[in-house]
Amino acid sequence: MHNMGKGHPECAERLEAIKDRLMAAGIWDFLWHIDAPAATREQLARVHGTEYLDRLALISPTHGFVHADPDTAMNPFTLRAAYHAAGAGIAAVDAVMQGKAANAFCGVRPPGHHAERNNAMGFCFFNNVAVAARHALDQYGLERVVIVDFDVHHGNGTEDIFCEDDRVMMVSFFQHPFFPYSGDVPRGANMRNFPMPRGTTGAQFRDLVLEKWLPILNEFSPQLILISAGFDAHLEDEMSTMGLVEADYAWVTKQLMKVADQYADGRIVSFLEGGYDLSALGRSVAAHIKELADI
Repeated sequence: MHNMGKGHPECAERLEAIKDRLMAAGIWDFLWHIDAPAATREQLARVHGTEYLDRLALISPTHGFVHADPDTAMNPFTLRAAYHAAGAGIAAVDAVMQGKAANAFCGVRPPGHHAERNNAMGFCFFNNVAVAARHALDQYGLERVVIVDFDVHHGNGTEDIFCEDDRVMMVSFFQHPFFPYSGDVPRGANMRNFPMPRGTTGAQFRDLVLEKWLPILNEFSPQLILISAGFDAHLEDEMSTMGLVEADYAWVTKQLMKVADQYADGRIVSFLEGGYDLSALGRSVAAHIKELADI
């Protein structure tokens, strides 16, 4: 019921497309489905300012729309959806850390990686992956959590929140120059950003992973891998001009699972970020989940 207006690319049909594809591929019934709880204010306040949380509650409309930024609107159901989207990551971290699941995918909206400590932007209100990372650090005493971000847009919010926290490393790939026009100059040594030009192919992306990402990940030896899984670098997604296809998303998932098996007892939690061509999104998420579930 969270809706940012007619024709907005970040729409409820995205989750329907994913479910339809998982059902058509015969995967849906083999997955353990969890209804996401709402994150608590305390859990959100680990990564967002309390004044920001208060401001969102204050502007949340009882009817119609209110814009938190030019691209990011709230309707009467948005804030509740955002609380549950953030809560999904907490529940997923609990499941993998307690050994109830090997890994998890959070099929949620609104997405999160553009949400900064004190600002909503880029369709995002709460930084779901950041909330989950802090929960893992604080609740389970982890010392090394990595966030891998392969959305076509730089995860500026995640960088804003963790650029001074050496317990968290972000390894990312994104089109540059492109919204949000950041990331080319990292804000901390733990922000390992790799901007790529428009037209980057799947082969070039795989070379980047093999030559840059994997050595960094092996050196960091993460105890938990979190993924900001945006699928808008797909060849068919008009949001960008990249050339990845679902086989590339399956391949990178497999590489990250190898790292997780070596250092993190296989623990991975993945979060839906971007991906706006419904067919490409459904196929790409299905490929990602098939690898995670070893189906």
